[in-house]
Amino acid sequence: MSGLPPTQSQWRVPRAQLEGNTPAVLRFPNGQRSSANLQVVSLTGGLLSVPRPVNQGSQVKLMFLTKAGSVLAGAQMLHPVSKDLQPFRFVSIAAADQRRLGALIWERSNQNKTEQDWIEKLRAASAQREDRRPWRFKLAGAVGLLTIGLATAAYLFHFGLLK
Repeated sequence: MSGLPPTQSQWRVPRAQLEGNTPAVLRFPNGQRSSANLQVVSLTGGLLSVPRPVNQGSQVKLMFLTKAGSVLAGAQMLHPVSKDLQPFRFVSIAAADQRRLGALIWERSNQNKTEQDWIEKLRAASAQREDRRPWRFKLAGAVGLLTIGLATAAYLFHFGLLK
């Protein structure tokens, strides 16, 4: 098993947001097992949905399935963020498992990129639509003022106040 690069870097490691139910198993050094669901994963760690928090600093073996196959890695449990969500960091992972994990992250990041592209297109279209509104409102205001002005002039002319 290879060691992982330090987590203190300038850029954020790509993450895969996992939809649905991605079961995971935690195996403790004493042989006990606990089930969890993988929510987010990256090459350096992730986030688990757990039935109850695991002690911070616990060393576990984490197992889960991807489309490319199973992943088995050593992990250290971090401080829980809620009663049922707990982050972890990988401390060891075999090269083959790291490749499978990378394939999962690549696949999800490409799906996320496609979704992000659509979001950006919708934002751009919305911004263009919002840019047109003030012009229309200004035109409507000018037509309204012109109408009021003409009506006032006609009124004044009709009663002989304007000659």
